[in-house]
Amino acid sequence: MIEVRGLTKLYGDFRALDDVSFDVGDGQILALLGPNGAGKTTTMKILTGFLSPNYGTARVAGFDVVQKSAEVRRRIGYLPERTPLYDDMQVNEFLGFAAKLRGLRRSVRPGRLSWVSEVCGLGSFWKKPIAHLSRGQRQRVGFAQAILHDPEVLILDEPTAGLDPNQIVEVRRLIRSFTERKTVVLSTHILQEVEALCRHVVVIHRGRVVADGDIDTLRKKHGYVSHVTAEGDRLEAERGLQDLDGMSFFLEASTGTHHRFRVRADNGSDCGERVAVALRGLGLEVSEVTTTTASLEDAFRSLTHGSVEEVAHA
Repeated sequence: MIEVRGLTKLYGDFRALDDVSFDVGDGQILALLGPNGAGKTTTMKILTGFLSPNYGTARVAGFDVVQKSAEVRRRIGYLPERTPLYDDMQVNEFLGFAAKLRGLRRSVRPGRLSWVSEVCGLGSFWKKPIAHLSRGQRQRVGFAQAILHDPEVLILDEPTAGLDPNQIVEVRRLIRSFTERKTVVLSTHILQEVEALCRHVVVIHRGRVVADGDIDTLRKKHGYVSHVTAEGDRLEAERGLQDLDGMSFFLEASTGTHHRFRVRADNGSDCGERVAVALRGLGLEVSEVTTTTASLEDAFRSLTHGSVEEVAHA
């Protein structure tokens, strides 16, 4: 349903995207992950026809996003990170206007408006001015306009931002229900949300794809993570960890002379005892070593920590 090949987007000498490629199958939910500024929103804007790439191609439902932009736009629903709404309109007026822009026939508009009002929970503020809505209410109106025309593809940039826990659960249920007949691409910083909704993830770091596959495979590839608590000089401990070949580490907590490190071996093996021996050799007292299977968060940290060259081998 979505084919991305070699997308590159330049702003002067800065590469916002650098040779990005991935596929999304029909009826699949893809999570696009990455730190702030990684290139997720730029990718989504290209897929929706909002931006054009300098190099590479992207196709949605078989149509090139540059050469057949109008055909692509007919087939997608897009919720940007900052929901674009007209504050001087009421909710029902705005969605009625959106229905006209989407080319919905007059005879089907009432039914579709009633449907999005129900599934997005808009009834209590249906005739309220958009300027008076809370952030969560505005997000629900934005979601409603994205699904109003029953698109084949949904592209959602932080779809649950500003929603309360009950609304988040409802949006997740709604997104999951779409997979029987829709393809969904979403970006989020909430990794629990990814695990609840998705099996396929693409991780972008500094404009490049550093991981592409299902969540279970990503976890297995990153093997084990060790958590080591030591007492002593923090800088000495960090220098010692940096000298260990084939490992990466992250300082989880530090209070006085007590420090807790998260350490992962590049080959995914259990490295806890090796780290403990190295720290003791530097004169630090190691009080605790625990090892767990890598979580999605562990994999994400590993993939997006350090230089592109480093994460490419993670």
